[in-house]
Amino acid sequence: MGMNMNGWRDSASAWITEIGEHGDKGRRFVLDRAMLARIEGRSFGHALDVGCGEGRFCRMLRAKGVAVTGLDPTPELLARARELNPGGTYIEAPAEKMPLPDASFDLVVSYLSLIDIPDFRAAISEMARVLKPGGVMLVANLTPMSTAGAGLRWQRDGNGNPLHYAIDNYLHEWAAWEEWRGIRIQNWHRPISAYMKAFLGEGLRLSFFDEPLPHDGDPTWMARYKRLPWFVVMEWEKPG
Repeated sequence: MGMNMNGWRDSASAWITEIGEHGDKGRRFVLDRAMLARIEGRSFGHALDVGCGEGRFCRMLRAKGVAVTGLDPTPELLARARELNPGGTYIEAPAEKMPLPDASFDLVVSYLSLIDIPDFRAAISEMARVLKPGGVMLVANLTPMSTAGAGLRWQRDGNGNPLHYAIDNYLHEWAAWEEWRGIRIQNWHRPISAYMKAFLGEGLRLSFFDEPLPHDGDPTWMARYKRLPWFVVMEWEKPG
């Protein structure tokens, strides 16, 4: 099943409106800083942003002086990316089958895109294929603890206070529909072992791992985030 079957085309307009240039609070207050910190001062030549959507992170990379190609299967999102950056390079294609040569990029980025890809193993294999030896794969993903709570979420007391976050079927791989503010898309849950085995199976070497904390935002939201972090940031290197 391709990404056009899991809600992205129907949700593209709402996504552009809601995420826009500023991003949601998770991107603004957690991931943007954590991801850009891995870019600073490293002189990457040419990056590939896999699942670039409307091109927000592509534009952030360009602002840091990195030449970047965006890849996404959703034409409506790519149209917005080209509108905001007419000189940019954007390719309409699935992550599982990229029309790109081997060893083309010294940086490959997946910024919250693996959770949207049905065949994530094929996508990771393709990301490794187009990465140059000695290159870096920078990945931001939802933590499997959070995705295993789809349909359950926070359990509350009689006054609405959050008691604990419920999860189930952690070791299985399954998809669930997520809906908010006019967006309805399908996200995938996989255990952390499934992701790690896929990266290691491509011969990649883990060089960085973090569960970044918010640096700003509503105090109540920040406190709840610290009880259950949403995101993991990983950096994998392809041996030279």
